[in-house]
Amino acid sequence: MKATLAPPALSHFIEDWHLSPVLDTGDFVFLSGITGARADLTVATDPETQIRDAFRFAREYLEAADLTFDDVVEMTTYHVDLRTHLRIFMRVKDEYVRAPYPAWTAIGVSQLITEGTIVEIRLIARRAR
Repeated sequence: MKATLAPPALSHFIEDWHLSPVLDTGDFVFLSGITGARADLTVATDPETQIRDAFRFAREYLEAADLTFDDVVEMTTYHVDLRTHLRIFMRVKDEYVRAPYPAWTAIGVSQLITEGTIVEIRLIARRAR
C-alpha cells in the first residue's frame, strides 16, 4: 500500500505539481526533490539561507512520515553552480545528517524547476524494523 504525505503548509505541491512530496511504501519512504522554495514559491537570494530552507523543508517532509534524517539511507542532491556552493552546502548538511551517513551523490545541473533555486535534495528513508 502506498500513501502520499506532505506537511500541511506544503501540501499544495500535490495538486500544483501532480507529485507525491512524500511517498510512503511501508518499508521505504521516498521524498521528491526538495528545494528552498517556500510555499509561495519565493526563494532566499542568500545561498546559505536557501540551503538551510531546503534542509528545513526536508526535515518537515520526513516528520510528516514520522521519520528523521537518521532514517535516511540515500541522498541525491542537485546543484546549480555546484563548486561555488558546495562548502556552504556541506556545512549546513552536517547540521542535519550525522553518522552513519547515508549514501550521497551530488550532481551539478544548469537549472532547477523553481526560478532562483540553487539546490534540490532528494531522499530515500527506511523505516526501522
